Amino acid sequence: MIPPIFILALAALFAAPCFAATKAVQKKPLRPEVKEFIAITARDFPVDARQLEKLLAQAVTKQSILDAISRPAERVVPWYEYRERFMTEKRIQQGVDFWSANAAHLDAAADDGIEAAVAGICGVETSFGRITGRFRVVDALYTLAFDFPAREAFFRSELQQFVLLAKEQKIDPKKAQGSYAGAMGMPQFMPSSYRNFAVDGNDDGHIDLWSDTADIIASVANYLRVHGWRSGEPVLAEASLQDPDLSRFDSSSSIALNETVGSLRDKGVIFDTTLAPDSPAMLIILTGKDGPEYRVGFTNFFVITRYNRSTLYANAVNDLGRAILGAARAPEAAAPQESR
Repeated sequence: MIPPIFILALAALFAAPCFAATKAVQKKPLRPEVKEFIAITARDFPVDARQLEKLLAQAVTKQSILDAISRPAERVVPWYEYRERFMTEKRIQQGVDFWSANAAHLDAAADDGIEAAVAGICGVETSFGRITGRFRVVDALYTLAFDFPAREAFFRSELQQFVLLAKEQKIDPKKAQGSYAGAMGMPQFMPSSYRNFAVDGNDDGHIDLWSDTADIIASVANYLRVHGWRSGEPVLAEASLQDPDLSRFDSSSSIALNETVGSLRDKGVIFDTTLAPDSPAMLIILTGKDGPEYRVGFTNFFVITRYNRSTLYANAVNDLGRAILGAARAPEAAAPQESR
């Protein structure tokens, strides 16, 4: 028989958790800048202030997000290492499988070259949907909107766009996941890009960039077209220099079509293209394993950099897309090193 004193002790032990479970959960106090954001958003957009307050009260600032945005790969990795991440047999085969499974959607989006860029973007961004991000979008945007002063205006705007997007597309804003910067789905669209450039590729009344490949392919193609894609024109060309002296060229870090086909040839750049001499162009200098590599980028190269403002990114998209295209159309002839 258990002594009464032990019975009382056991009762107290089991009662404590039950009592704790019934206590009201204390609401996280909102910071003044978050309150101001809610007021402005509710004033300027069809958003319920109370619902937005409830959502942001559950958002969490994450140091891992701040760490990640401070070291993007495009800024710290040389080209030859960056390219090797994407130009693998595994990813090219994933691209071939993606191409085969979605041939009808790619044909519908096709614009004499744009389909290769679409495949390249989906491959570089998320390995065709395999790596779409592990952060809640609301946490990523909240962290960067209120704890990353360098770009707080941009991310506060994107947070507003995300709230609107969730309402329009019936996305649960508490569950949607994406990158550390709040980019979403296979093509990694930011909320503003999702709202402005994503399209309903299969006319089902809903735009799903996580799993609906018809929407994904049509949306990436639409983004490129809106930003100036030129049907039938090349993205870039391999090049060499008659004279290694680079003082003749604009050495600024900005991405710009600051030359023409004719002006580059006049400066001793050797490359093949059927584009007219007055066609916009730019010299691209890449860090290869054995020294500098040279390419000439044309308008469509510049368009890809509107998706991600990095010449490394645009080169990788082109290389991967062309490799996938070659392997999908002629498997026996394709190899990563032949796909530039």
